[in-house]
Amino acid sequence: MDESEWLSGRFEEHRPRLRGVAYRMLGSVSEADDALQDAWLRVSRADASRVENFGGWLTTIVARVCLNMLRSRERRREDPLDVHVPDPIISNERGVDVEYEALLADSVGLALMVVLETLTPAERLAFVLHDMFGVPYDDIATMLERTPSATRQLASRARRRVRGQATPPDPDLARQRKVVDAFFAAARDGDFDALVAVLDPDVVLRSDGGAGRPQMSLVIHGAENVASQAMVASRLSPHVRQALVNGAAGAVVVPREQPVSVMAFTVADGRIVAIDVLMDPERLRQLDLTVLDD
Repeated sequence: MDESEWLSGRFEEHRPRLRGVAYRMLGSVSEADDALQDAWLRVSRADASRVENFGGWLTTIVARVCLNMLRSRERRREDPLDVHVPDPIISNERGVDVEYEALLADSVGLALMVVLETLTPAERLAFVLHDMFGVPYDDIATMLERTPSATRQLASRARRRVRGQATPPDPDLARQRKVVDAFFAAARDGDFDALVAVLDPDVVLRSDGGAGRPQMSLVIHGAENVASQAMVASRLSPHVRQALVNGAAGAVVVPREQPVSVMAFTVADGRIVAIDVLMDPERLRQLDLTVLDD
């Protein structure tokens, strides 16, 4: 086996973890794959003969590629987005596809990914690498060209925001599904009180309509307000298909074989605390819904 084949084999060995790093950094499956392709080009041209910690070396390369992509994305945006729902990972109720298991390790729900979108590139890198992948602050500081102390502060700031906005979901999927089913049943029946009862008083609904449906990009707070919005959309209830969205109980609304929304729910203490909805037509067209037919 020559050096190129050996290097390729080691890269493939670490690919699941590296893809998980890239997805958490970028919030996009396609961009994560692009980042890995870029990283591989860099790895293939590098001298790895003196690398002692191969996994750490690869993680650093992927993280730097993602950091550059985030900074470039930030410069291209003329206006900050009110809400951006990252790419959802959709599976059927039997479980997450093997291809996406590494992406969703540690319960990376869509609500958490939405919060990560609000962080600066440096905050996101520090939090993702340290809190999710155990990379030492000293190593992250080198990537960011900051001191370890400053890097620790970045991660701490990001951690406070995540804890304040992303409630940990109920780990029991069956309990999640029971609550989500009750939500759709109440909406279908037009039972406003039942809707309010299944929602946390401080529930937040975030909807991303993208450029195709800008009127659908909104954030709604409070049980009664969210229940009112659900009542307006209740006509779509017959087209709701159960799904796992980032490993949690969710739904895809599919009238006439074309999805109009993906809904991710965060359930805690028997109530819905967050609903994240993707309604961007362009991004919905890119989703693979054949997994729901398995």
